[in-house]
Amino acid sequence: MSYAPAPVEPSALAVEARTRTLNLGQVRDKVASIAPDATWSGPRLDRLALFASALLNNPDIAASSAGVDSALAAAKASRVGPAATFTLSAEYARSAAESSPWLLGGALDVPLDLGARRQARLTSFDLAVDIARYDQADRIWSVRMAVRRALADYFIAERQAVAYERVAQVRARQLAAMENRVNAGEASRAELERVRADGADAVRRAADANSNARAAIKSLAAALGVPFEALNGLALTWAGFDEPTDDPGARVTDDSRVGAILSRADVLKAVAAYDQAEADLRAEVARQYPAISIAPGYTWERGLVKIPVSVGLVLPPLDLNRGAIATAQAKRTEAGRKLEAVVSTSQAAIDAGLAETHAAREALTRVRRVELVAAARLAAQADRELAQGAIDRTDWAAAQAGALLARISELDALARVHAADASLEDALRGPLEGPETMIVNTASRSRP
Repeated sequence: MSYAPAPVEPSALAVEARTRTLNLGQVRDKVASIAPDATWSGPRLDRLALFASALLNNPDIAASSAGVDSALAAAKASRVGPAATFTLSAEYARSAAESSPWLLGGALDVPLDLGARRQARLTSFDLAVDIARYDQADRIWSVRMAVRRALADYFIAERQAVAYERVAQVRARQLAAMENRVNAGEASRAELERVRADGADAVRRAADANSNARAAIKSLAAALGVPFEALNGLALTWAGFDEPTDDPGARVTDDSRVGAILSRADVLKAVAAYDQAEADLRAEVARQYPAISIAPGYTWERGLVKIPVSVGLVLPPLDLNRGAIATAQAKRTEAGRKLEAVVSTSQAAIDAGLAETHAAREALTRVRRVELVAAARLAAQADRELAQGAIDRTDWAAAQAGALLARISELDALARVHAADASLEDALRGPLEGPETMIVNTASRSRP
């Protein structure tokens, strides 16, 4: 093999990142490969299609995949034992009694790569491969959660913008009616100022919601690994976004909790760290005994042929490596405690996610069954009273604005539900519903 340079030009990378686009044909093929039974969402990209896009384009996922390849190459190289040492020697001694003044020889020093030392080295590199794979899985999951949260934020902000724009329109009509009241001496300037402030607040909140929608699209583009402009003209969809499923906590069993914990990359990395500490301890125990090497040789000494064989010993430290063994034992204990802490944190995250999904759904149900119904009833009553001439536009607009504000409260509760579902999915390391549940898991979810 020979060296082949591979220079990297940052400016070219920057240009490529800015001009990257979503190839829907490649996305469709990727969806088919990871979820063969899923239906292609077509021009309207759903969560599964967006996840497939991230797998194709996200640079962090690509970097983590390269990390796995690097770890595999290092593990393969670790199977090769340490290099032998070959020594050539020559000696000249001029003497009349000798038939030849030369002594020529060679010796090969071969370390014996076997036993606990070799096994510890191989285990260390194999664990590095495991950790690289867990890092890759963690990165993929983090990107998936970023896509999910950005998409939910976009749909919520989009709905909030529409609601606040309608509130602003109603407030404008209320302001005009209130000005007529003030001019007629039926209302004070303070009442007019309150209506004006409410209208200005609605306009400002509508602008904020539109800004939040744009920010969510930019976050989505960043998670997908494409520039913001690549999403222009693409339609996004989320089936059942406004009608969340029933409380997912009812479907979480003890077995699924255990499976979720065993599938978390942070738990698996903590297990790998403990295994690494165990391998390091075995290696240090092996180092309290001498390392052996064999050195066969050949010597031609002034007409005589000699074949010497020697055995070399690399002696342990004067304390027979007890200090290093004690250090390795302490690190193994530390790794065990860290594993316990990670498992405990995972359990707490699941418990918190289950509690929040239940509370968020109760809040959404309460808003829809009480606040939204009451506001709609008052708005309908105001329509009837306005038609009968019992109230003017000012009171009618106040009732209509109340109904719209109840709708905004519903959107806030809906946003809480989606945030809670995202937190529970993050704790369980798996989608609760939607097209992503059709992804085929070809790898084992737990460490063998």
